[in-house]
Amino acid sequence: MKYVLVTGGVVSGLGKGVTASSIGVLLKACGLRVTSIKIDPYLNTDAGTMSPFEHGEVFVLDDGGEVDLDLGNYERFLDIKLTRDNNITTGKIYQSVIEKERRGDYLGKTVQVVPHITDAIQEWIERVAKIPVDGKEEPADVCVIELGGTIGDIESMPFIEALGQFSYRVGPGNFCLIHVSLVPVLNVVGEQKTKPTQHSVRQLRGLGLTPNLLACRSTKILDDNVKAKLAQFCHVPMSNIVNLHDVLNIWHIPLLLKDQKAHEAILKALNLLGVAKEPNLKEWTTRTKAYDKCHETVRIAMVGKYTGLSDAYLSVLKALLHAAVARNRKLVVDWVPAGDLEDVTSKEDPEAYKAAWTLLKGAHGVLVPGGFGDRGVQGKILAAKYARENNVPYLGICLGMQIAVIEYARSILGLHDATSTEFDPDAKNPAVIFMPEGSKTHMGGTMRLGSRRTFFEVADCKSAKLYGHVKYIDERHRHRYEVNPDMISQLENAGLSFVGKDETGKRMEIVELPSHPYFIGVQFHPEFKSRPGKPSPVFSGLIAAACEHKKAIVPPSSNGHAKLTNGIYNGVNGHSPILKPHQNGNGFIASNGTLNLYAKGNGVCVDGSF
Repeated sequence: MKYVLVTGGVVSGLGKGVTASSIGVLLKACGLRVTSIKIDPYLNTDAGTMSPFEHGEVFVLDDGGEVDLDLGNYERFLDIKLTRDNNITTGKIYQSVIEKERRGDYLGKTVQVVPHITDAIQEWIERVAKIPVDGKEEPADVCVIELGGTIGDIESMPFIEALGQFSYRVGPGNFCLIHVSLVPVLNVVGEQKTKPTQHSVRQLRGLGLTPNLLACRSTKILDDNVKAKLAQFCHVPMSNIVNLHDVLNIWHIPLLLKDQKAHEAILKALNLLGVAKEPNLKEWTTRTKAYDKCHETVRIAMVGKYTGLSDAYLSVLKALLHAAVARNRKLVVDWVPAGDLEDVTSKEDPEAYKAAWTLLKGAHGVLVPGGFGDRGVQGKILAAKYARENNVPYLGICLGMQIAVIEYARSILGLHDATSTEFDPDAKNPAVIFMPEGSKTHMGGTMRLGSRRTFFEVADCKSAKLYGHVKYIDERHRHRYEVNPDMISQLENAGLSFVGKDETGKRMEIVELPSHPYFIGVQFHPEFKSRPGKPSPVFSGLIAAACEHKKAIVPPSSNGHAKLTNGIYNGVNGHSPILKPHQNGNGFIASNGTLNLYAKGNGVCVDGSF
């Protein structure tokens, strides 16, 4: 087994996840089989209980693992299926060591960070690296490991020590270290500065790790003299210094690495030059060029609770993007804070209320993503009602599906107090209820998680057609509440159709409104299985329907829409994604550096700028 370690220096948010994913794509294009591991130094055992504001979205795997969003990048780029153990956290490591100590496995020895914690880390990496993730039986050829955080963080010190020991343990020719660092430009001087990277590499070497390659993040292409200076002071050959400058979208990164012959440096470090072939990225290149040529827009209103942070809905954005590119459309997302659609906002903040409704009414399609809690629920219900009554394409995911059912029960069945027991435990007309097998006392890992099977009940429904008329599908879930089975007959008699159910026939998975051009709700999270070139069927359906709807509506005026003011994206009256301006002032990078959102006209264009 060969190992590639990706570390980060100077600042966080440089795009280590995209870099690690792109390295995997490049090695895969060389004919090698690749797996990935993400190390997160936090004490949580997984990402399941963390707020999206803390750590972005929680990505869900087939086995039910709630993991870091970078594993989503790995799965999307490499088209693989990872396991929960591919995400290592400090909490998992310490928990496993303490369990061994309690069993007496250490035979009375004093349990210490070195060697017990560091040994546990190394053993975990070796074990997980051998798990096939591409559908084949044999282990992969190369494991790409990303160490989260920044070199020098106290939390990552045990992992740095363990990885230093690990590099010595596996020996030369089996370990390659790539250090991602920032080369900033001071506006006053206008010169690319190497000192931060020099200090970062010096610190890394002082901790026992020597980089084989430097991946330098910058706004523009590095000057040759800057590369020469980095090579001299960081003890890395110029040929092993690659520049990851800002590009149109992140699909360019594997191509950027290939053009700079990064694969040759990596293969040489891993003694694979004679084994691997020249990288074939023809399909990837074609898709990237098609992506860049998309000009005609399609607007989707994202009605949610965390519209202030794009990372909270990263996989949803990616899935929308995959579907839009497949139809040669440039995706524009209108972020609509759900709370701003509510009547109470019309009194407290009339401008925000007006702006939110203007955005919603100007969109070609509406998407209500998953979420927890009752904040903004009434606004989401109003958005679903607007889409249903005005024949606007609608896709509800998880909570978004439950919202659609609640709205239908209120508006069509006349049950004005219909709600979810999540919002009102004593509801008289619960359209959505707590699942019997759930836990109300423990939060972590107690939901319905991972891949579950959905059977189509109606052969000629829209969703069955989108999935290719198969009898069943397997999609990933993450929820504690479900549609009340006791209310199904009432709802179906009123015109709503539950076309997908689980194997028992009692758990509702897909709901449609047959009389509507496109009104679909799914209990699962289809965004987690969307891939570039293989978009999720229900997202493809939404984009297709939105393109048709676009032909029938008049473009809205710019009054009340998102505007760019003094270099800051102001969204809807102060409700804005937490976006960082590019140093060249042309766009905005999301907080994890993986997705670029920039103001254009009345909304926010979504591309993958790096």
